[in-house]
Amino acid sequence: MEDKAMMIAYVTLFIGIGLVAFTFITAYIFLIGNPDITASSDLVDVFGKALAPLIGGSIRIMYLGVMGWIGSILTARGVQLITQLKRLTRTEIRQPKTPVVKPIQPIRAKES
Repeated sequence: MEDKAMMIAYVTLFIGIGLVAFTFITAYIFLIGNPDITASSDLVDVFGKALAPLIGGSIRIMYLGVMGWIGSILTARGVQLITQLKRLTRTEIRQPKTPVVKPIQPIRAKES
């Protein structure tokens, strides 16, 4: 049972790390792209051509933000699971010490 839990913890951790790495690689590829600057005499045409890439870019940025957020949550949960499972296995290995109990002498009442 512990092996399955530890395997799930490591899989969660590596999926989170992979998702964060993929997010950073995708963001880097997105940022090194060559944006096209359009020039035209018609103002409506310029806004139409300029807003389409901006909307597409904002959708990509939101997608990257959500991917990074989910990746960081998975990574944090994986680390949390691993540390808790290791802490549990360490406490199971240790033998609990039995406390030494000394007998208490009863107090006798004084006779008057």
